[in-house]
Amino acid sequence: MTDWNAVLWGFVAGIVAGVFAFVLPVIGHVGAGLIAGFVAGYLAGGGIGSGAWHGLLAGSIGGIALALIAGVFGAVLGGLAGGPVGSFFGGAGIFVLGLLIAFVFAIDSAIGGAIGGLLS
Repeated sequence: MTDWNAVLWGFVAGIVAGVFAFVLPVIGHVGAGLIAGFVAGYLAGGGIGSGAWHGLLAGSIGGIALALIAGVFGAVLGGLAGGPVGSFFGGAGIFVLGLLIAFVFAIDSAIGGAIGGLLS
């Protein structure tokens, strides 16, 4: 059974850590995913499998939320620079890139969640 409270706290921890991750672009975002997963896995408990599952959920929800925000931002900037066509391609391109980043964020969150579940 999924502990949505643990997933929510992992999501919040990932967003907060993700804001500070811009200081170290690649390492920081990987670390943010690990932190989000660890928090969700630790709070959920239940061992490695449960921790990985809760970390995966927290990381994927956080990554998709960031992808949506980046897609809207790209659509607005594309619309200002290139009209309706620029808005579509700007938003869609950034959204697809954001989904790829969300996938990576979910994987390292699952690893962090497995560690958190192991230590709980």
